[in-house]
Amino acid sequence: DHSQDILIEIKLLEIRRLAVEDVPSSIEEMYQVLRTKLGLRGGFILQFEDPDFNNQLCNLTDIKDLPVERATLKVLFTADDTSDCTLDTASLPSVSSGDSVEWPAPFPIPQFSHDVELQLKEANCKYCNDGTLMVIPKGLKTNILDTLADSMSKISAYPERQHYENVAKALVEKHPCLLEPGSDKGWYSWFHSLKFKLGNFRQKLSAAGCPEVVINKRKGGGSKGKCVKKSKKGEVNYCPDPPEGQSPEIVEEKRKIMAAEMMKRDPDHQLLGDMMVATFSQRRKEIIGDQPLITEVISRWPALFHGRQIQAEFKRIVTTDLLESFLDGLDDLVPRLLDIYKAATKSGKKQPLKDILDCLCPVLADKNGHTLLFLLFKAHVEILEEAIKGMQLGLLIGYDGGEQSAIPHEVFDVAVVVEETIVLHNIKDVAHSFAMLMGVIYCVNLEYPDAMKHSFEFLQRVVMKIKPDQGTNCNICTLCFQLQILMWKESLFFSIHLNL
Repeated sequence: DHSQDILIEIKLLEIRRLAVEDVPSSIEEMYQVLRTKLGLRGGFILQFEDPDFNNQLCNLTDIKDLPVERATLKVLFTADDTSDCTLDTASLPSVSSGDSVEWPAPFPIPQFSHDVELQLKEANCKYCNDGTLMVIPKGLKTNILDTLADSMSKISAYPERQHYENVAKALVEKHPCLLEPGSDKGWYSWFHSLKFKLGNFRQKLSAAGCPEVVINKRKGGGSKGKCVKKSKKGEVNYCPDPPEGQSPEIVEEKRKIMAAEMMKRDPDHQLLGDMMVATFSQRRKEIIGDQPLITEVISRWPALFHGRQIQAEFKRIVTTDLLESFLDGLDDLVPRLLDIYKAATKSGKKQPLKDILDCLCPVLADKNGHTLLFLLFKAHVEILEEAIKGMQLGLLIGYDGGEQSAIPHEVFDVAVVVEETIVLHNIKDVAHSFAMLMGVIYCVNLEYPDAMKHSFEFLQRVVMKIKPDQGTNCNICTLCFQLQILMWKESLFFSIHLNL
């Protein structure tokens, strides 16, 4: 029996299991197997978990180094061929040139055309000898900006200010002859030139059909375009290109199959999961580009509104585990939040908060304090329709019994509400429901409500650590205190507790 099970991790994309009938006899044959079986394109290298070194990853240089029965490989796309490093399969969309991915720091300045490199080399030598700065010809500057814009757009079609600054700074550090005379920073004009060049480059991306840029194109004849739909909350795969060879007709057929499957009492979740991956690009294009009402999204993509699929979709968008990032981050902050609460009650003037702390103490003893941390206020209602009327985004929390203490302990159901519609329910505790609420926000591309923007940004950046570098420039205790104040102001709007 020459078969072998190989677990393959494709960096930034997914983990797949592959059964190989005939074990490749060389590295080259292994590469060919992966290209054939998985549709890998572009340059990549392989690493494997070496049992002789406690399963640490090592570069695969000899096929004989692989464990005999089962091997775990990691595919790393090489930087010199990233423009063509994709999975050409119907089950996984390729990464769009307009997607937002992790911005490299420092930014790697690409190789320019041969004639430009020769001119820069000579000018850099003169700068090193006597500090002479280069008089930059227009054609050379255009070539440099075009090359940089192309490299930047492969990371994000909509770089932020610090990204432009990073590129401009990296450019003059690599080629000091390009420093600006009389400038404190030496790269400020490059910063402005890059912003202008990226604006022109997006026109080319739009003409080429880049989804993220196309949906931002202004409608002809109007003085105002549609609001810009770009990654704002740390999305990695915001609006990906469709897989090669997959037509809209194929996607629509799969969508209908999923809708029919969801009508069954016991749907095939493996089938749904595979088809949700295959239709990811089209679903994002609809949600981001058309901005449908939540009822329309539920009607077209009912499989999305299942806890398992919300988690999977969130991971496709952010490449982060939803529950793990939320619950672990919240648990890390619980002790410091409680210190703030305790300090606020020492004066004896905040009895309601002291009542909450008295309820939290025994709960925290069994390490489940995060499940009740956000239950600060409650409004009792008896009719479900009344509870969700006017509720654009929030949680509906049901608990047994009549009069409760400061925090109701007997929570039997939590529902996520969007646009007066329950999109998820049967969530058994509040912590998981908050995580699912964040997942829904990302999955259907919702804006944070203005009245709760800071609270949600706190959850995103501080608790879940998604784009934490762009959070408020204050220490963690100050942020926690802001959350406490904001939750007091917003909780009546944000979460209504249903007393049944």
